[in-house]
Amino acid sequence: MNSKMADHHLARQACIYIRQSTPGQVRFNQESKERQYNLANQAKALGWMPEQIRILDGDLGHSGEQATHRDDFKTLVSDVAMGQVGAIFSLEASRLARSNKDWHRLLELCAITKTLVFDGDGCYDPADFNDGLVLGIKGQFAQAELHIIRARLHGAKLNKAQKGELRFPVPVGFVYDGDKIVLDPDQEVQGAVRAVFELFEQENSAYRVVQRFHQLGLRFPRRAYGGAWDGKLIWGRLTHSRVIGVLANPCYAGTYVFGRYQSCKKIDATGEICSQSRRMPEDQWRVVIPDHHPGYITRDQFLANRKRLVDNRTNIETLAGPAREGLCLLQGLLLCGICGRR
Repeated sequence: MNSKMADHHLARQACIYIRQSTPGQVRFNQESKERQYNLANQAKALGWMPEQIRILDGDLGHSGEQATHRDDFKTLVSDVAMGQVGAIFSLEASRLARSNKDWHRLLELCAITKTLVFDGDGCYDPADFNDGLVLGIKGQFAQAELHIIRARLHGAKLNKAQKGELRFPVPVGFVYDGDKIVLDPDQEVQGAVRAVFELFEQENSAYRVVQRFHQLGLRFPRRAYGGAWDGKLIWGRLTHSRVIGVLANPCYAGTYVFGRYQSCKKIDATGEICSQSRRMPEDQWRVVIPDHHPGYITRDQFLANRKRLVDNRTNIETLAGPAREGLCLLQGLLLCGICGRR
């Protein structure tokens, strides 16, 4: 038995915490998962009875950056706080947490409740200064490692995007032909996409485009990603959001863009930190390559369409005011109930 272990440790549970960051790792990195499950044998060898050993593997497939969606980690922290856990077994510090906030909170509770921490290098008592210092440094390395990995991956993506070679899902109307983006060879798909631009040119309103599609009995395609329909086209009713998405996407003007959306962190209604995607202004797009591939409209048409969409908005503060005298006193105030134009 380890010199740091005592009878009161063996009288409580031994928790085996198992985690891999993505579903792909869970599926393909079988050796890592097997090594983590084998920690139960280490707990048995140290004196814990099989009924005292608890396997916490509900966080498989979840990142350790945050505790938000890791229910088993929350359960572990709660049980440690109540003094029900004698030891925590984990392959390495990064399995438990890649956030210093979560890591040091767990260590603080372990020190108070005299809970041991086992990893691949040995046994640690967080209540001991030296052991707590080593565990703290390991937690720092775990968080730093995540930053370094992300920086490398993002740098590689940006370098490839600057050459116009980074592949990502293309909008409806385009497909990949080898490494090149080309128009979808399906003439029905091309016709539906061209109809959106032609009707917007005539009607000057996204709502009117939707109405005309419905009046003409037309359908609009979307490409499914994932599941049984992965990669297949699904035809359905055109919606206003789809029209806006098509008109505002520079890809339809033959422009390759990287960085239109960026991830940012926010605090949700429950107080948890979460990530969301945010649309960036054009001057902050990381990569813009005009005439990268064939398009449905020209660059000038794209800019004109986008300006027309902005002018059509009725929820902005800079609406043109009405005339103060003379005829047409309702100019700028009266809105059309069909198209929304002033």
